[in-house]
Amino acid sequence: MRIGEFEVVIITDGYERLDGGAMFGVVPKVLWEKTNPPDDRNRILMGLNCLLVTGNGKRILIDTGVGSKNDPKFCDIYGIEGRSSLLDSLKGYGLEPGDIDIVINTHLHFDHAGGNTCRDEKGRVAPTFPNARYFTQKGEWDVALNPNERTRATYLKENFLPLEEAKCLELIDGDVEIIKGVSLLKTPGHTMHHQSVLIGSGSERGLFIGDLIPMSPHLHLPYIMAYDLYPLTTLETKRWLLKRAMEEDWIIFLDHDPKIKAGRVRNANNRYMVEELSMHDLMEGE
Repeated sequence: MRIGEFEVVIITDGYERLDGGAMFGVVPKVLWEKTNPPDDRNRILMGLNCLLVTGNGKRILIDTGVGSKNDPKFCDIYGIEGRSSLLDSLKGYGLEPGDIDIVINTHLHFDHAGGNTCRDEKGRVAPTFPNARYFTQKGEWDVALNPNERTRATYLKENFLPLEEAKCLELIDGDVEIIKGVSLLKTPGHTMHHQSVLIGSGSERGLFIGDLIPMSPHLHLPYIMAYDLYPLTTLETKRWLLKRAMEEDWIIFLDHDPKIKAGRVRNANNRYMVEELSMHDLMEGE
C-alpha cells in the first residue's frame, strides 16, 4: 500500500505462542477465548508482524521479530517452529539484509528485537542488517541493560549489545522525526519508553503501534496485557492515541494479530474496534 510518499509492506517473522491469560490480563478467559482460542498449554497464536517502509531514499524496517538464534527449548516454550523468517520475507521482495538503511525497534523485548542480530559464519553474533542504523529510545536501552527480576527473561543482551559494539546504534530521547515523514512517538505503558512509528505525509498517516495495542481485541480500553509494566499508563496512552487515530483516520498496524494486521480505528457502541483494510483498499494504495 501507499501512505503519502511511502510504500508500506507488512512482512512477517512467522508466529509465536504466548499464554492467553498473560496476553489479556484481568479479562476473564471465558471472554478472550472466543476470539483467541488457546492450545492445550493455554497459549494463543500470535503473529510476528513487522513493517517495511520505503521512501525518501530510505528502506526502513520496523521491528525484527524473534530472529534465528534461539535454541530448541526456547522455541518450544514460545511455539516458534516451522516458520518463514523475516529474511525470507524480505527476500520475497527482492531484498537482502544489506539493502536496509534504518531499523526501528518499538522496544527491546526478544520478540521485537531478536532479529536485530544473527550468527555469522564463525558463530559470532553480529548485526543482521550491516548497513543500517538502529533506532530505539535511550530510556528503553538503559532499562534493557539493567533488567530486574521481572524483565530479565525478555531483555536478551545478544539481541542489542552487538549494535553498540558495531557503532550502528542511534539512541533517541522522546518524540523525533528521523527522516521527513517518519516520526517516533513515545507511547508508554507496555514499557515506560516504548515507542510507536508514525508514517506519512499530507492527510495520510499510518501508525505501527507496537505492543501498546498488540492485537485487535486490545483496542477495547480495558484489554491490557499482564506483561505491561505500567498498565494504567497503557490505559491513558491508548485513550488519547486511539481518539486521535480515529479522528484523523489513520491506518494502524498490529504487530501480533495473526489475522487482522492493518485497519482503521472506528467506534461502535462506545467501544473502539478496527475496520480491516480490504484488498480494494490495498490495491488502491490507501
